[in-house]
Amino acid sequence: MKRGKLSMAAALLFLAAGLAWAAGEAMSVQVREGQVRAQPSFLAAIVATLGYGERVQVSGEQGAWRQVSASQGATGWMHLSSLTPKQVVLQAGEGLKSGGASGEEMALAGKGFNKEVEADFAARNRGADFASVNRMEQSYRFSPPQVEAFVREGGLTPAPGGGR
Repeated sequence: MKRGKLSMAAALLFLAAGLAWAAGEAMSVQVREGQVRAQPSFLAAIVATLGYGERVQVSGEQGAWRQVSASQGATGWMHLSSLTPKQVVLQAGEGLKSGGASGEEMALAGKGFNKEVEADFAARNRGADFASVNRMEQSYRFSPPQVEAFVREGGLTPAPGGGR
């Protein structure tokens, strides 16, 4: 009987530790400017912008979005492409994560992509003209307030889970 209670207590302790770890996962911003949004959608209002390497605490998830809180008090949703579980070190010689995000990686993350997602898309769409898409992206620039006005004026409602 005593052995059974001890086993049950150990199992409950293990389960509680696992839940606490999952609920409080720390991640780092891996893009130059990570946008924290009011809802898990690329169309949602931006409530804060976090810099490369800033740490956030994850408290929930919805699809590819993570509900986060930052040390300066910002709370909201960030897309997983902007985050890494690795701790980012900004000063040379401290060595937790060498290097940083390349310009190409930052551009892909800004689009909600990573190299694997883009490679998969290119493989399934061999005729896609990426050069034209890149030229269009350089030609048209819209500020967050302009995008928010467009969404509001168009009566757009972001789908649950964001822009997938």
